Amino acid sequence: MQTGKATAVSCSNIAFIKYWGNADDALRLPANSSLSMNLDGLTTTTTVAFDPTLAEDVVVIDGQERSGPARQRVVAHLDRVRALAGITTRARVVSESNFPSGAGMASSASAFAALSLAATRAAGLALSEPELSALARLGSGSACRSVPPGFVEWRAGHSHETSYAFSIAPPDHWPLCDVIAIVSTGHKPVGSSEGHRLARTSPLHAARVASVPKRLAAAKAALLYRDLAAFGPPVEEDGLTMHAVMMTSRPPLHYWLPGTVEVIQAVLRWRSEGLGVYFTIDAGPNVHCLCLAEDVQRVVAGLRTLHSVQDIRVARPGGGARLLDHHLF
Repeated sequence: MQTGKATAVSCSNIAFIKYWGNADDALRLPANSSLSMNLDGLTTTTTVAFDPTLAEDVVVIDGQERSGPARQRVVAHLDRVRALAGITTRARVVSESNFPSGAGMASSASAFAALSLAATRAAGLALSEPELSALARLGSGSACRSVPPGFVEWRAGHSHETSYAFSIAPPDHWPLCDVIAIVSTGHKPVGSSEGHRLARTSPLHAARVASVPKRLAAAKAALLYRDLAAFGPPVEEDGLTMHAVMMTSRPPLHYWLPGTVEVIQAVLRWRSEGLGVYFTIDAGPNVHCLCLAEDVQRVVAGLRTLHSVQDIRVARPGGGARLLDHHLF
């Protein structure tokens, strides 16, 4: 007999002002605040069932039962939920994403946001949005941003309770679109969790962190005013400074591929020709091309001419993590 079962779905998100590096690794307290948008259509759906007949947790991700680090990370998050709920019951977790994982498209963000909501509800808990966001952060820092809807700010905070994300504008606030140029679906060799720990070894890390507040304020104001021309430059600059930190950490992290550079150069060329498009890159090789809905087809058409682009995904602003009536098992 199962004690509780729940299913949740959550969007991935794209950070405009990036999270890279922690002030506290154990709590995943970020070195700086960040700004993001949930990506409608890039989702993870997760069902959690606590079952007293289970001797250990069972974790199935994208159709495969997992062991090793992937399972351990989920089990550690289930342990946090069990501690909150005062239970010891093992759980079965089945999770499915509709986009590549480990390729710099924030798969862990949607995964741990969905897991947090499904697991807490299955355990009989009803957390507030800030509480749920803070819990998701412990599983994957960027997951806290996938809990609230639309355009989101993650305040760095100084403790577990004060570091959470909140919506600054709903999904329909601005028809900003993320046209994702996928140049590789391969799993990156060094994951983000390890990358965050390496950030402080870069001589550029402290300078980047010190410069974030000015960019965040500029990007947030432009977002609220729906001004793409003012929004794009601080977003591009922040993505490039994050990758500069990655490339100068010890050991260095080189996520870019030749296709990454090809897309960046194309975006710069198109903008010089009058097209309103800007780029950003998460911890991976794929390039996020940001434009208004009216220009999506022109950006997609341009990307299709590039040799390195394997696939294209278009995402509009998405909602927050939510429960579903149907389950995966």
